[in-house]
Amino acid sequence: MTQLECDAVLFDLDGVLIDSTTCITRHWREWAQQHGLDAAAVMQVAHGIRTVETIRLVAPHLAAEEEAERFTAVEVVDTEGVVAIEGASQLLNGLPAEVWAVVTSASKELARARLRRAGLPVPHTLVTADDVRQGKPAPEPYLVAAKCMGIAAERCIVVEDAPAGIEAALAAGMQVIAMTTTHSREELPEASVVIDRLSALRVAVGEGGGHRLVIRIG
Repeated sequence: MTQLECDAVLFDLDGVLIDSTTCITRHWREWAQQHGLDAAAVMQVAHGIRTVETIRLVAPHLAAEEEAERFTAVEVVDTEGVVAIEGASQLLNGLPAEVWAVVTSASKELARARLRRAGLPVPHTLVTADDVRQGKPAPEPYLVAAKCMGIAAERCIVVEDAPAGIEAALAAGMQVIAMTTTHSREELPEASVVIDRLSALRVAVGEGGGHRLVIRIG
């Protein structure tokens, strides 16, 4: 069994706490069809980065900000197919509110909508695409979360599923636990630990209280 210590756990959302694959794929396929684009090519770059950045990559001829705003508006009202990943509710509800956060490339409104749809608590610290100038793979989202929580970056552990998120966390000076929900182990070589399911994590407040957490994996 692997054991790690930290003062805070920062969770990505899609692919870590919730399974939104069906929903996300449906929206991107509809959008790609509207614009005469290859949906498969869009999906290859869409995971883990902000919508506006996906659009800039796959359709540089479009007004990315306007397209992203319309796209997100549709996502917020249609969360059909979004479900909690096994073990997410038990894990989050067992943690003190001040020691965990969600850091996502979704907008704040969309993140809240998906958390509600999945029946998961909305964290006190929720860092979204609306809160940063540069999204993942830049370190800014994770650094903003650590600052909001008043915890040093090196005392945070990130749970991620996408290479862009892993890159962001490492650049922020944080350890990373990667999940194989959307990428294979071979695609996640930089993570400190790789797990196949969220229920493999056990997080407990360390002896002496305070912020110290003990994460047991196995």
